[in-house]
Amino acid sequence: MTKTVLITGSSSGYGLETARHFHAQGWNVVATMRTPREDALPRSPRLRVLPLDVTQPASIAAVLAEAGPVDVVVNNAGIGLMGAFEVTPMSTIRELFETNMFGVIAMTQAVLPQLRARRSGAVINVTSSATLRPHPLVAVYTATKTAIDGFTASLALELAELGIRAKLVLPGYGPGTRFTANAGTRMDGLFPEPYAPYAQRVFAAAGSPTAVTTAADVAEVVWRAATDDSDQLRYPAGPDAVALARAS
Repeated sequence: MTKTVLITGSSSGYGLETARHFHAQGWNVVATMRTPREDALPRSPRLRVLPLDVTQPASIAAVLAEAGPVDVVVNNAGIGLMGAFEVTPMSTIRELFETNMFGVIAMTQAVLPQLRARRSGAVINVTSSATLRPHPLVAVYTATKTAIDGFTASLALELAELGIRAKLVLPGYGPGTRFTANAGTRMDGLFPEPYAPYAQRVFAAAGSPTAVTTAADVAEVVWRAATDDSDQLRYPAGPDAVALARAS
């Protein structure tokens, strides 16, 4: 029987490539995004593009009802943010937590009843290699991802008793993604003069990385995590993330 994967945040970057990869492997794919783009993925009877806002319970319920039975959920939707923490508005901080943390938790809680009933399936949470080593100017973003790391590590233990796997995929630095673009106007004013010289040095270093992560790297590792029946929890994705994981 063909399995079905539901992927959040599939409009671009890691989510889009992951949807393509699972489809190429013969799976049924439910690619979700806030604003559906039918042209983003190939037309196929095994692929559906559905609207989803992970911060809205009604949207989560609607997409799960329309998707039908799901074998794997990939919680990939997220918001990026860089800036000096001192001047980051609390409203922006709460917005990041609503999507990057509470959205993942809500989506996971909503899909668990059907996985528990079948005593099978997997929840794959995409976080970041920033949880392996601190990086400057991403304190809030890292906090959201670190929260999901801890959540998933604990959840994996209780779900294992029910035949369900919970996994973490930790991508490295992906300059080809829309991290900054997804942050949009949230970053306006977040690099005030006292922090500007330091920020410039950080940006200069990021412009000459020794290794980077591609969307294809992440898609392959998400696939591996989803099809791995072992009790492995963390899967670094990309050469730089692999190196950080080995060093940690």
